[in-house]
Amino acid sequence: MQPLTGKTALVTGGGRGIGAAIAQRLAGDGARVAITYSQSRDGADTLVREIESAGGEALALRADNRDAQALEAAVEEVAARYGAIDILINNAGIFHTGTIDQLTLEDFDRTMDINVRAVFGASKAALRHMPDGGRILTIGSNLALQVPWPGIGLYAMSKAALVGFTRGLARDLGERRINVNVIHPGSTDTDMNPADGELSDMQRGTMAIQRYNEPSDIAGMVAWLAGPDGRSVTGAEFTIDGGSNA
Repeated sequence: MQPLTGKTALVTGGGRGIGAAIAQRLAGDGARVAITYSQSRDGADTLVREIESAGGEALALRADNRDAQALEAAVEEVAARYGAIDILINNAGIFHTGTIDQLTLEDFDRTMDINVRAVFGASKAALRHMPDGGRILTIGSNLALQVPWPGIGLYAMSKAALVGFTRGLARDLGERRINVNVIHPGSTDTDMNPADGELSDMQRGTMAIQRYNEPSDIAGMVAWLAGPDGRSVTGAEFTIDGGSNA
């Protein structure tokens, strides 16, 4: 039997990139998978078809992470359809650059709304439908731990906030045996940061193993933490960055 057979997973921002790889991996491990997307409808629909053609079950829902009501409605729809949410993957996020003299309060609000407030809101909503022994996993960034270049302080702050939330939520939910962890990817080959992009060589230069992540690398860690082998791991951080932060 596949390790996640009978489980339902919700992946926010699952229409492309790392989120899509996570959804595919969890579906491959037997989970029913729901994804949210804000703009990449074609990608989300394609992903659902691919999962279904492989014998899995999938659902795509449009929900902008900045719209708290839409995000909560998506959680409720998933729970109504499948009866529970066993695994929540907080993946959706934005990367906004600029030094503090260039950034505006709107930049701050949008970044924190999507990268932080939505994680709080989705977790709170999903917990109403999560049985004991569930999982909450959040995709952070290795930039939460080290800031190697100027212009990424706002993004780093938003991802660093997820570390404190993860640790606190792990304590809050320990009695229910709900595991809460954060995964910090480094440079990952997606359309937002392609491995052959103009800044890719600079990023490789910080790595001990000079190789961009594939989205499947992140998905593999998610699958391990979401599965039975991750049952004793909670309140922890996992950095996947080729040693950039070593």
